[in-house]
Amino acid sequence: MPALPAPPTARRAAALVPVLVGITLVVAIISSLGAPLIPSVATSLDITLDSAQWSLTAALLAGAVSAPILGRLGDGPYRREAIAGSLLVVLAGSLVAGVAESLPVLVVGRTMQGVGLGLAPITMAAARDHLPPHRAPAVIGILSVSAAAGIGAGYPLSGLIAQGLGVHAAFLFGAVISALALGAALAVIPSSRESNRVPLDVRGAVVVAVGLVALLLAIGQGESWGWSSAVVVGLFALSVVVFALWVRMQLACAAPLVDLRQLRHRPVLVADFAAVLLGLALYMFLTLVTEFVQTPVAEGYGFGATTLVAGLCLVPFSIASLAASRTMGPLMRRLGARAVLVGGSLVISAAGVFFALVHGALWEAFVTMGVVGIGFGYTFAAIPGLITRAVPEEETGSAMGFYQVVRSIGFSVGSTLSASILAGHTAVGAALPSERGYVVALWVGAGGCALAAVASGVLSAGAMVGAPSAERVQRDRDDARLAGAGLPDAESDRPR
Repeated sequence: MPALPAPPTARRAAALVPVLVGITLVVAIISSLGAPLIPSVATSLDITLDSAQWSLTAALLAGAVSAPILGRLGDGPYRREAIAGSLLVVLAGSLVAGVAESLPVLVVGRTMQGVGLGLAPITMAAARDHLPPHRAPAVIGILSVSAAAGIGAGYPLSGLIAQGLGVHAAFLFGAVISALALGAALAVIPSSRESNRVPLDVRGAVVVAVGLVALLLAIGQGESWGWSSAVVVGLFALSVVVFALWVRMQLACAAPLVDLRQLRHRPVLVADFAAVLLGLALYMFLTLVTEFVQTPVAEGYGFGATTLVAGLCLVPFSIASLAASRTMGPLMRRLGARAVLVGGSLVISAAGVFFALVHGALWEAFVTMGVVGIGFGYTFAAIPGLITRAVPEEETGSAMGFYQVVRSIGFSVGSTLSASILAGHTAVGAALPSERGYVVALWVGAGGCALAAVASGVLSAGAMVGAPSAERVQRDRDDARLAGAGLPDAESDRPR
């Protein structure tokens, strides 16, 4: 029988939820320091906009690599140490980014900050193991919502600091809040030393990191180096070979970094495919909108907005995503998770098409991001429901860990792809792309969401036919609680 984690003391138990939520908020805020600051980074370091984009892409790439590693550590006896160590790396990275005077140094710092993005699964694992079973699902739902709320707070906050104290001060702000989170984690999060030791597939982590770097470098530099150049073609070929090797390694490994066998479940495959496309579109829209509104009016488009105003454009995104998640319960009961995923994807696609066609006033950017928030509030809440209903209970953790990985990969590719498209529409000797570059990128993001809707609707059709079992009904209730819908639990439904 597997060992169980030691229960926290009464004092720690009372503070555990606020600390876990605080860590999630801190990580979300620090990760959001990239997008609204890209134009300021380009100006401060005297580099092009697509080069400055790597200050965001590097963090997302680090998050994609660290998520499965921290996820594995989170299921073993070193969860508390893994959280503290990750926050320490984020703290050091914030200091490096805060004093960086060149792009390579800044990318190093942002890469270290991005390690914190892998903490989301591990905080949820802590809530699952150290809280009573009846309370854990609701807290995990709060943690999920906190990620979106952190982005909404981080964009205007970083913009305010950068506007008043400079771009370096915004990165140093990350050091302050990560230090506070580190202290709280050490004081409150219980030890999991009583848990069984979980093997860590170090080789798998190294191989997947090489494949991701090769892929993102090829996408990010394809326009400037030439898509048919030997270097870019070689990078794409290397990524294909490395990923093929990684898949073979994971399937042959007794304790893989990521259990790819979960993809034998068709709803899991569909949900993860949709997660990649939606993650790609999310960071494309976040980047494109914040950069567009900051473009000087003299360029013939844009609004010459400050970094603070650009950050405020993302507040409707967080508010709308939170509000949408609160309506998930009735929708999932009436329509099902698959229909909600399809509808949410189409809503996001429509928002991208709207801004691609109509972007002559600042209010249109606010409306666009509000609609995007509604779509992501539905889709990112529906995907876990598809996954958890398709896999056995004992495989749920592994399946959700893989979902976090593929979503992070989508984030990274979206950030890199938007930079590549804008670079391809920047004239020789010009610092800023043309308006058409933004329009093309918005259509690409909208197309990705439309493809996610088609895949979700067609490929998963008939995958869950039949009357729901008692276990599935309970999982539906858990899904609704995770989405923040506040449905009554099984106990409250019983006759008194």
